[in-house]
Amino acid sequence: MDNNRNDEQYNYFYKGASTSEVYRHEPDNENRTKEPIDVTPQRPGRFFGYSGEVSLNSGGKGPGKKRSALISTFAAFMAGALVVSSLMFAADKYNLFTGNSAAAAPTQQSSTAGSSNGSGAKTASLNTITNGSVADIAKQAGPAVVKIETKVKAANAGSSSMFNDPLFRQFFGNNGGGQGQQGGSGQDSNSLQPGGIGSGFIFQSSGYILTNEHVVDGAAEIEVTVQGYDQPFKATLLGNSYDLDLAVLKIEGDKEFPTLPIGNSDNTQVGDWVVAIGNPYDFDYTVTSGVISAKERPISIPDDKGTRNYKHLLQTDAAINPGNSGGPLLNMNGEVIGINTAVNSEAQGIGFAIPTSTISSVLENLKNNVTIPKEPSPYIGVSLQNLTNDMLSELNLKNTDGALVADIQPKTPGFEAGLRQYDVIVAADGTKITSTTELTKKVQAAKVGDKMQLTIIRNGEQKEITVTIGDRNANLQKK
Repeated sequence: MDNNRNDEQYNYFYKGASTSEVYRHEPDNENRTKEPIDVTPQRPGRFFGYSGEVSLNSGGKGPGKKRSALISTFAAFMAGALVVSSLMFAADKYNLFTGNSAAAAPTQQSSTAGSSNGSGAKTASLNTITNGSVADIAKQAGPAVVKIETKVKAANAGSSSMFNDPLFRQFFGNNGGGQGQQGGSGQDSNSLQPGGIGSGFIFQSSGYILTNEHVVDGAAEIEVTVQGYDQPFKATLLGNSYDLDLAVLKIEGDKEFPTLPIGNSDNTQVGDWVVAIGNPYDFDYTVTSGVISAKERPISIPDDKGTRNYKHLLQTDAAINPGNSGGPLLNMNGEVIGINTAVNSEAQGIGFAIPTSTISSVLENLKNNVTIPKEPSPYIGVSLQNLTNDMLSELNLKNTDGALVADIQPKTPGFEAGLRQYDVIVAADGTKITSTTELTKKVQAAKVGDKMQLTIIRNGEQKEITVTIGDRNANLQKK
């Protein structure tokens, strides 16, 4: 064997994977020889396309061991996962780690939808008649919402406060006024003609209907249309209140009428969703929705009878139009929380509803035609006027701060306390008064029977007068 030959001259042939003999081939030597040569096992190599390591001379042992180890590891993992899952299930089911607190969670959750009294009956704090959708509310509440049409005498159509009332015109247009003029030009003074259209809802199945007073004010006849009936019902006015703008009607039927539940408006929050149903512009049973945009809104609307002073109104952006007046404002439980009453005609999305907190306290009185006591109205019995620069020299004043007593009525709290015409009130209970508005708000914020100390200037001299706040409504009843 030539030791000087390079290894590159030899080609090695392997007789199978497990042979231990390698024969050398010398291509340039015709006399081929075969000599056994011991070889060192090859270093494990990696074949492309196979992710594991394989020994060239493994003899069938190397890959098998690794494969077995992998299977054993996987089996151990699965067994561990099964054990852990079983422990977690048992801990959750039997509250092994959380005690009674975890068990209380499902009970608390279920009480949101309803609670059981043990007899199988359930009470629901949410969704009393609906699933909380506008469509469900409209379907459930619609049959109890009625259309109210009034008829008036031709002779009274033009002069009735019903048509002169700005609030009425706001909801019903000027149809009544125009028809009144026609009646005066030749129609029978006793003939009846359409007055207006409004809404209402049935709150008792025997036929009791709640609506606004201005809807039926001055009506000679009242007709109520109920869904499912071909002909309208003749309604009787049981009781009404001008100040609260509420009225209760009664219709008679041969079966019970659908009703709407009256909810608690005090539980309503700004931002809550609401639904209004009514007959705007004679489009029967129109449904609109929106949110409560404000609460406790006061507004005043004058007419030829006086001034309707609304208090505690709910403000909503649900669309309210002429004909909606008297219809229900519903929460998402399908409960009435207000009666749609007014809308700001100079704005969009500003409507007002009388809350049920006002309605509930007087509903029985309206049903039974019992006079509703007027809410105390604080007053002192004076007419006020703002000061101008032209008045300063004549009244011996240095500036226009204060409220001038332009007139005072006899036998009123102010008169009895010593106030007189041309007195200038510059302070109330130590608070500076700069205008009539400030003094009016100060008096209205007081309670009937409170004593208020007024600082006045009379003929250039400052004086203190104590006046006892009176009740305007009580004084009117005495007259």
